[in-house]
Amino acid sequence: MILSLKDNFNWLQVQRYCELLHVLVGRTLKVRYRGSFLGVYWSLLNPLIMTGLYTAIFGATFASYYGNSILNYMLAALTGLLVINFFSACTSQALTSVVGNGALLNKIQLPVSVFPVSMIASNVFQFSVGALPLLGIMTLINSKSLVNVLALVFPFLALILVSTGVGFLVSALYVFFRDFPYFYELVVFVIWLSSPIFYPAAIVPKQVKQFLGLNPLSPIIESLRQITLSGSPPDLGLIWGALLSGIIILALGWTCFHLWRHQFMDLL
Repeated sequence: MILSLKDNFNWLQVQRYCELLHVLVGRTLKVRYRGSFLGVYWSLLNPLIMTGLYTAIFGATFASYYGNSILNYMLAALTGLLVINFFSACTSQALTSVVGNGALLNKIQLPVSVFPVSMIASNVFQFSVGALPLLGIMTLINSKSLVNVLALVFPFLALILVSTGVGFLVSALYVFFRDFPYFYELVVFVIWLSSPIFYPAAIVPKQVKQFLGLNPLSPIIESLRQITLSGSPPDLGLIWGALLSGIIILALGWTCFHLWRHQFMDLL
């Protein structure tokens, strides 16, 4: 009887959390795209423009690493930009989510974690209806395999895990350090520069590559490119490496958030 009541209580908590998440994601998307002509598809504009610029500047130089094809370089740059833009948007928006809702948290008892999660979820929806179909089309054209198209889910899942873990961490740190966003801008720039976005990973010297290997986005980008551009079956080693880094970072971010959240209300 006691176990049954406990299970019902846990299920009600999960249901309430999901309902609250649905409301917050809907509110975020409505505010973000109210009066917008292209809506969520504006998120594709920046990576497409940057891809054109990178191709014009570096395409002829780095095309040899992509089968002597400037088109392949263009697609490789686009996949890298989609990954870093998603990560940057998720974590930057999650960073201010707890503090930004401090007044609401002081009035109503709500699960604090729902605010950074809602920022991640809104960007997942945006990516799923905008960038992901584009990646699916690219993959189908290059690989002519539905297996590769379906395999896109795995690096995308790893990207969500990494972004959520970092989102938990930075949203908690911002509660304690209100000048943290300025430092985090530098962190995002370092992650962007150390990710093989506009350059192939093969050109990085071995001495430097071991440090760049600490970048959690690198295995995600490499796995996504292998699935999308190589035309060969998905590399399970790359997929597993991407998922493992995502799981580790999510566990670290959630642990820090969970340990520190009892101090939040005194500072909000």
